[in-house]
Amino acid sequence: MEWLRDGKPTMVGASSGAVAGLVAITPACGFIAPLPAVLLGLIAGAVCALAVALKYKLGYDDSLDVVGVHFVGGWLGSLSIGFFATTQVNAVAARESLFYGGGVDQLWRQFVGSAAVTVYSFGVAAVLALILKAVKALRVSDDAEVGGIDIADHGETAYDFTPSGGSGGGSAFAMAGLNTGSAVDADGKTNLSQKVAG
Repeated sequence: MEWLRDGKPTMVGASSGAVAGLVAITPACGFIAPLPAVLLGLIAGAVCALAVALKYKLGYDDSLDVVGVHFVGGWLGSLSIGFFATTQVNAVAARESLFYGGGVDQLWRQFVGSAAVTVYSFGVAAVLALILKAVKALRVSDDAEVGGIDIADHGETAYDFTPSGGSGGGSAFAMAGLNTGSAVDADGKTNLSQKVAG
């Protein structure tokens, strides 16, 4: 999807696509045959890649792409039971799915179940977010976010970009031609070009 949309693939995109396929097959793995499972993985990878782009259009904060990969992928996996489940794979499946001659009954059941879980999860998450916001623990400060949450919360950095010896060319950022100086300008404003250093 990245290749088609952006002209080049990335490792993050490939990894997210693999995770999307795993998320989607999780609810369906005991009920669908191997060929529909492969098809589901391909569909989930493509649809979730498109769903990840929604955070930029809608402006919600989702640094780990949980909505695009897990929420959308989970819905796809749940609904796929209504399309592909068969008693040939698992006799526990009470009825055949849509593509196996069982009609839309199982698809409707999957939709209602997924919608119920969505409403419940959103409600619990909203209550928890409001509680955390009330005690000022929902977000870190802008300085901590720019400087690195690992430093602000744990007093250490997750990645060491100092030189590892040799000719002393500087950190990995310096070798790449990036300035890793202060993330805050002399006038106290955040220097967005330095966020990469955090």
